[in-house]
Amino acid sequence: MQLRLASVDSRAHIVVGATATHCDVIDVARASNDSLPSDPMACFARWDDLRALASKASVASTNIPLERLDCPVPRPRQMFAVGLNYKRHAEEMGSPIPSQPLIFAKFQSSLNAPFAEIQIVGDTVDYESEVVVVIGSGGRNISQSTAWDHVAGLCAGQDVSDRKLQYAGTPPQFSMGKSRTGFSPIGPWVADMAGVEERNALRIGCSVNGEQRQDTVITDMIFSIDQIVSYLSSICELYPGDIIYTGSPAGVGHGFKPPVYLKSGDVVETTLEGVGTMRHRFV
Repeated sequence: MQLRLASVDSRAHIVVGATATHCDVIDVARASNDSLPSDPMACFARWDDLRALASKASVASTNIPLERLDCPVPRPRQMFAVGLNYKRHAEEMGSPIPSQPLIFAKFQSSLNAPFAEIQIVGDTVDYESEVVVVIGSGGRNISQSTAWDHVAGLCAGQDVSDRKLQYAGTPPQFSMGKSRTGFSPIGPWVADMAGVEERNALRIGCSVNGEQRQDTVITDMIFSIDQIVSYLSSICELYPGDIIYTGSPAGVGHGFKPPVYLKSGDVVETTLEGVGTMRHRFV
């Protein structure tokens, strides 16, 4: 069984089944007789042990509505993001193809749950569906060939962006424009990708009020997941539970002519193939 780690009531849970509205979960600490931690953040350094638990867990599961899911990575030590990492997105933004990853930081206070409401601030709030990498075993100078060994799993993510704030000043304020409180939801859980052959060719996308806006296979990435992990580790230490937003594909509202931004009442659904779907109402 694929390991899927979720957070419910701030406790680590393994997801053993899911529908469009509910999921079946097992409390990690209770299922392991407290040999594994209840804190979701402590689980990423014990990922191999979690895999073993997921493969043999026999305790009864609890069925809960998806709305009860918390942010699965609530307190990462570091939050990285990659700008302009899809060819067609760079083209729609009128930007040249970068020669190396364009990295900026996001703030921990911007994290949000996978089915939460998100507060609209201003009139230029935009969506960006992204693949989010969660680090398992950290390290320095990780080779591209072994980078996936350092990845715990993947989440769907929304890099919600205040475009007016983002482009205020020179150079642009990427970290500020993409880190308003609640603007960085991830989830619905962290899905282990070990042994998943298509992990480098997953489909990421989102809809707004049922209208598909983004739908791209991640082979359109300029820098692949293993390249990004290797590159970041050549600069700084990576730690268990660090997260990396890997960039948005084409189709963002800012790229429309004229731009089409989110408004109160809009519902955005974000889906990452092989992982799951998040749903957010903007208020």
